[in-house]
Amino acid sequence: MTEPATPIQLPLGVEQIAALLPHRYPFLLIDRVTAFDLNKSVTAIKNVTTNEPFFQGHFPGHPVMPGVLIIESMAQAAGVLIMLSESRDPAQPVVFYLVKVDKVRFNRVVVPGDQLRLEIEHKRRLRNMSQFFGRAIVDGQVAAEAEFLCAEVPR
Repeated sequence: MTEPATPIQLPLGVEQIAALLPHRYPFLLIDRVTAFDLNKSVTAIKNVTTNEPFFQGHFPGHPVMPGVLIIESMAQAAGVLIMLSESRDPAQPVVFYLVKVDKVRFNRVVVPGDQLRLEIEHKRRLRNMSQFFGRAIVDGQVAAEAEFLCAEVPR
Protein backbone atom coordinates (compact mmCIF):
# COMPACT_ATOMS: atom_id res chain seq x y z
CA MET A 1 0.00 0.00 0.00
CA THR A 2 1.58 3.25 -1.14
CA GLU A 3 0.39 6.77 -0.58
CA PRO A 4 -0.75 9.01 -3.44
CA ALA A 5 2.01 11.15 -5.00
CA THR A 6 -0.12 14.30 -5.24
CA PRO A 7 -2.47 15.83 -2.67
CA ILE A 8 -6.19 15.32 -3.22
CA GLN A 9 -8.08 18.47 -4.20
CA LEU A 10 -11.59 18.40 -2.72
CA PRO A 11 -14.37 18.33 -3.56
CA LEU A 12 -14.16 15.64 -6.25
CA GLY A 13 -16.88 15.79 -8.88
CA VAL A 14 -18.49 13.02 -10.86
CA GLU A 15 -15.78 13.10 -13.57
CA GLN A 16 -13.01 12.44 -11.03
CA ILE A 17 -15.11 9.77 -9.31
CA ALA A 18 -15.71 8.04 -12.66
CA ALA A 19 -11.93 7.98 -13.19
CA LEU A 20 -11.58 6.03 -9.91
CA LEU A 21 -14.48 3.58 -10.20
CA PRO A 22 -15.67 1.31 -13.03
CA HIS A 23 -19.37 2.16 -12.42
CA ARG A 24 -21.32 4.19 -14.97
CA TYR A 25 -24.89 5.40 -15.45
CA PRO A 26 -27.28 4.26 -14.16
CA PHE A 27 -25.18 2.59 -11.48
CA LEU A 28 -22.69 5.27 -10.44
CA LEU A 29 -24.24 6.24 -7.11
CA ILE A 30 -21.87 8.96 -5.89
CA ASP A 31 -22.02 12.57 -7.09
CA ARG A 32 -19.30 14.22 -5.01
CA VAL A 33 -16.55 13.48 -2.50
CA THR A 34 -16.35 16.19 0.15
CA ALA A 35 -13.87 14.84 2.72
CA PHE A 36 -11.01 12.38 2.71
CA ASP A 37 -8.58 11.16 5.37
CA LEU A 38 -5.85 8.93 3.92
CA ASN A 39 -6.50 5.23 4.63
CA LYS A 40 -9.10 6.16 7.26
CA SER A 41 -12.32 7.73 6.00
CA VAL A 42 -14.22 9.41 3.22
CA THR A 43 -17.41 11.43 2.99
CA ALA A 44 -19.37 11.40 -0.24
CA ILE A 45 -22.69 12.79 -1.47
CA LYS A 46 -25.47 11.13 -3.45
CA ASN A 47 -28.19 13.51 -4.60
CA VAL A 48 -31.41 11.53 -4.94
CA THR A 49 -33.58 12.88 -7.75
CA THR A 50 -36.96 11.91 -9.10
CA ASN A 51 -35.20 10.99 -12.37
CA GLU A 52 -33.51 7.90 -10.86
CA PRO A 53 -34.46 4.92 -13.05
CA PHE A 54 -35.24 2.67 -10.06
CA PHE A 55 -38.12 4.92 -8.98
CA GLN A 56 -40.19 3.72 -11.96
CA GLY A 57 -40.77 0.41 -10.21
CA HIS A 58 -39.90 1.10 -6.56
CA PHE A 59 -42.65 2.12 -5.97
CA PRO A 60 -44.99 3.69 -8.56
CA GLY A 61 -46.73 6.62 -6.90
CA HIS A 62 -44.59 6.23 -3.75
CA PRO A 63 -40.90 6.47 -4.75
CA VAL A 64 -38.45 5.00 -2.22
CA MET A 65 -34.75 4.41 -2.85
CA PRO A 66 -34.06 0.67 -2.49
CA GLY A 67 -32.01 -0.19 0.57
CA VAL A 68 -29.63 -2.32 -1.46
CA LEU A 69 -28.73 0.76 -3.51
CA ILE A 70 -28.04 2.75 -0.37
CA ILE A 71 -25.63 -0.02 0.69
CA GLU A 72 -24.14 -0.05 -2.83
CA SER A 73 -23.55 3.71 -2.65
CA MET A 74 -21.66 3.19 0.62
CA ALA A 75 -19.58 0.43 -1.01
CA GLN A 76 -18.75 2.72 -3.94
CA ALA A 77 -17.62 5.42 -1.52
CA ALA A 78 -15.40 2.79 0.14
CA GLY A 79 -13.90 2.01 -3.26
CA VAL A 80 -13.11 5.69 -3.73
CA LEU A 81 -11.43 5.73 -0.30
CA ILE A 82 -9.15 2.85 -1.27
CA MET A 83 -8.38 4.27 -4.72
CA LEU A 84 -7.54 7.71 -3.29
CA SER A 85 -5.38 6.20 -0.53
CA GLU A 86 -3.13 4.16 -2.79
CA SER A 87 -1.05 4.88 -5.87
CA ARG A 88 -2.18 2.54 -8.63
CA ASP A 89 -0.76 1.45 -11.96
CA PRO A 90 -3.48 2.39 -14.50
CA ALA A 91 -2.34 -0.51 -16.69
CA GLN A 92 -3.51 -2.90 -13.95
CA PRO A 93 -7.13 -1.91 -13.20
CA VAL A 94 -8.97 -3.44 -10.27
CA VAL A 95 -12.58 -3.81 -9.27
CA PHE A 96 -13.96 -4.06 -5.73
CA TYR A 97 -16.61 -6.68 -5.08
CA LEU A 98 -19.00 -6.42 -2.17
CA VAL A 99 -18.37 -9.71 -0.34
CA LYS A 100 -20.25 -9.44 2.94
CA VAL A 101 -22.71 -7.08 4.61
CA ASP A 102 -23.43 -7.23 8.36
CA LYS A 103 -25.35 -5.30 11.00
CA VAL A 104 -27.49 -3.43 8.47
CA ARG A 105 -30.09 -1.03 9.85
CA PHE A 106 -32.52 1.08 7.88
CA ASN A 107 -33.92 3.89 9.99
CA ARG A 108 -35.84 6.01 7.50
CA VAL A 109 -36.86 5.94 3.86
CA VAL A 110 -34.87 7.86 1.25
CA VAL A 111 -37.02 9.69 -1.30
CA PRO A 112 -36.55 12.08 -4.23
CA GLY A 113 -35.09 15.38 -3.08
CA ASP A 114 -33.02 13.80 -0.31
CA GLN A 115 -29.25 14.16 -0.20
CA LEU A 116 -27.40 11.15 1.18
CA ARG A 117 -24.22 12.00 3.03
CA LEU A 118 -22.17 8.81 2.99
CA GLU A 119 -19.67 8.57 5.85
CA ILE A 120 -17.30 5.63 5.46
CA GLU A 121 -14.63 4.43 7.90
CA HIS A 122 -11.94 1.94 6.88
CA LYS A 123 -11.69 -0.54 9.76
CA ARG A 124 -9.01 -2.97 8.58
CA ARG A 125 -7.31 -4.57 5.60
CA LEU A 126 -6.13 -8.14 5.16
CA ARG A 127 -4.46 -8.97 1.83
CA ASN A 128 -7.00 -8.00 -0.85
CA MET A 129 -9.94 -7.56 1.57
CA SER A 130 -11.03 -4.41 3.40
CA GLN A 131 -13.63 -4.01 6.12
CA PHE A 132 -15.66 -0.80 6.41
CA PHE A 133 -18.36 0.80 8.51
CA GLY A 134 -20.71 3.14 6.69
CA ARG A 135 -23.55 5.50 7.45
CA ALA A 136 -25.97 7.15 5.06
CA ILE A 137 -27.29 10.35 6.61
CA VAL A 138 -30.21 12.52 5.43
CA ASP A 139 -30.94 15.86 7.10
CA GLY A 140 -28.84 14.91 10.13
CA GLN A 141 -30.65 11.57 10.61
CA VAL A 142 -29.05 8.18 10.01
CA ALA A 143 -31.05 6.63 7.18
CA ALA A 144 -28.96 3.45 7.04
CA GLU A 145 -25.79 1.97 8.46
CA ALA A 146 -23.84 -1.22 7.87
CA GLU A 147 -20.56 -3.03 8.23
CA PHE A 148 -19.32 -4.48 4.96
CA LEU A 149 -16.38 -6.30 3.43
CA CYS A 150 -15.02 -5.68 -0.06
CA ALA A 151 -12.53 -7.72 -2.08
CA GLU A 152 -10.13 -6.16 -4.56
CA VAL A 153 -9.80 -8.22 -7.75
CA PRO A 154 -7.77 -7.47 -10.92
CA ARG A 155 -10.00 -6.61 -13.88
